[in-house]
Amino acid sequence: MDLEKYIKNKKTAYFAGEYQRLLKEEAELLRLAEKDPTMKDLVEEEKKKNEEQKQVLLTQMESILATEKEAQVFPREVILEVRAGAGGEEAALFAETLASMYEKYAAREGWSFRKIDVSESDLGGLKEGSFELKGNDVYKKLRYETGVHRIQRVPATEKSGRVHTSTASVAVLPVRETTNIEINPGDIEVAFSRGGGPGGQNVNKVESAVRILHKPSGIVVRSTNERNQQQNRVRALSVLAAKLQQMKEDEENKSLAKERKDQIGTGDRSEKIRTYNILQDRVTDHRIKKSWHNIETIFAGGLEQIIEDLSDKK
Repeated sequence: MDLEKYIKNKKTAYFAGEYQRLLKEEAELLRLAEKDPTMKDLVEEEKKKNEEQKQVLLTQMESILATEKEAQVFPREVILEVRAGAGGEEAALFAETLASMYEKYAAREGWSFRKIDVSESDLGGLKEGSFELKGNDVYKKLRYETGVHRIQRVPATEKSGRVHTSTASVAVLPVRETTNIEINPGDIEVAFSRGGGPGGQNVNKVESAVRILHKPSGIVVRSTNERNQQQNRVRALSVLAAKLQQMKEDEENKSLAKERKDQIGTGDRSEKIRTYNILQDRVTDHRIKKSWHNIETIFAGGLEQIIEDLSDKK
């Protein structure tokens, strides 16, 4: 058996060392049996114990590698981006509702939910926002939320009672522990400004907010909610890496676009995936052609059934 993959992995290196020790003991036992045939029964008994211990170690190492592989495919951290689309102020209010919905769902799942950067509209809506979510199965459960969400309702400011349609886009970016993305310092342009995050009055006196432009791709990311400039820089670079990784994966998958476009869709941010119809108290996911009722509960974070039905269809 090739032990190299276990030796190179920090999490399995100790177990691999123990496995090597047992192999040496096994070799010694064989030599002992050759020298003294009267020891054959004792050697066979010790070899049996040795094999059992080796199997336990191998099972442990395989379990660790399997867990790592699962974490790489479905990481425990994502960047959630929500942006207002068509519909002006109504779209911003809808985007705020969606962000709140995901925050409440995160609380129900026991995940952490932190703001990275938020831009509000005049009426308290959300022009755009970036959030960090961490927890078990966070990407596995939220991966199908990427796309355009649409709401149909009569706005409070609409005197004639006409139904308005507004949209907001959602993107769920996995943050993987291991990535092939390397960010060249010469490819980024970093700017600092006064932040608006935690820290009291001091936050407005110190240029703690960070804006990073990745010149080759044109991607711009901001982090404003950490307490100091360095923390915001680290967080912004993490978001940038996640975006670049997603961009790379999207490019690699273009050649497989037809195969990937199943009933769940392509995962493209521009794809209309769901409609929330307030008057009919109905949420419809267009990819699996299924509807659910009780929008109030869903907006309060009750996404469990929707998430489960999407996963079942994949």
